[in-house]
Amino acid sequence: MSVSDYFKKYAIFLVLIVMIIVFAVLSPLFFTPSNGMMIARQVSFMGIASVGMMFVMLTGGIDLSIGSALSFINVVGAYFMVKMEMPILPACLLCLAISSGFGFVQGVIITKLRVPPLIATLAFMTMLSGLAFIISGGMPIYGFDKAFNVLGQGYVGPVPIPVLVMVAVLAVGAFILNKTYFGRYFYAIGGNEEAAMLSGINVDWTKQLVYTISGFCAGLAGIIMLSRLNSGQPTTGSGFEFEVITACVLGGVSVAGGSGKMFGVVVGVLMMGVLSNGLLIVNVKEYAQQVVMGIVLTVAVSFDCMSKYRMERKNKEIKAQEGGAL
Repeated sequence: MSVSDYFKKYAIFLVLIVMIIVFAVLSPLFFTPSNGMMIARQVSFMGIASVGMMFVMLTGGIDLSIGSALSFINVVGAYFMVKMEMPILPACLLCLAISSGFGFVQGVIITKLRVPPLIATLAFMTMLSGLAFIISGGMPIYGFDKAFNVLGQGYVGPVPIPVLVMVAVLAVGAFILNKTYFGRYFYAIGGNEEAAMLSGINVDWTKQLVYTISGFCAGLAGIIMLSRLNSGQPTTGSGFEFEVITACVLGGVSVAGGSGKMFGVVVGVLMMGVLSNGLLIVNVKEYAQQVVMGIVLTVAVSFDCMSKYRMERKNKEIKAQEGGAL
């Protein structure tokens, strides 16, 4: 492998290192163990949801509903435990079942009714957001058992529990992609759906699976965030879907499907966390941070589209040369 190939493969990792160095120079508060652990805890929710989003994007889809799903589960979980006085474990399991169910229904709508993923998930994004406000009445729900706070605020040694959950979810996601047939199916469908279907892959079922997993991951992130904030609020996941999509695209997951690695998503999530934390530490205002995040997403998607175009153009040239040689 040439030097240029190594650079292309690990460019995102080098960018992350440069970002860390820049913020460390700008503020002595940035490069400290406590701030590093804070960044890890802040990105844990994004990291969990990114696994489901990555699976969806690998098949050529998109899930805009995860932010509203997180808000909905945030409110519903609080309603179960506070208003209905449901025990913690049954309430959490029911929330995961509900969020997975919403994901499955989206998958069915997309595969059976042939509704484009953008439209189907946008509809669910609007619906779940409205339901969250209806259930909560637009007001936060609080008053949990202190035992529930451990999930989002507790530690195992020096490591926050949300970080451990994120690592576990990322590890399972990497195992699925690298060691199971399902992972190969995700890449195959995103690369060429028609060829995947002709090779015997049940495309509809696989797509339903990835949207179900995405719903599950969004629900899990919502439960942990509920424990972390100790309050169920209908606006908790506002804009969350775009942060997750940005992290995935930064990590090399193609918006057209078929390519991306879990390592890249991990780095993309960390980049989002470092950028957000660093801008806050150097006193960049919130609205300016949104501008920066928007620019980052635009650049990342543009780079991905250009790379895809160059690859397709190169493949066409190779085929043309082979045809001329014959």
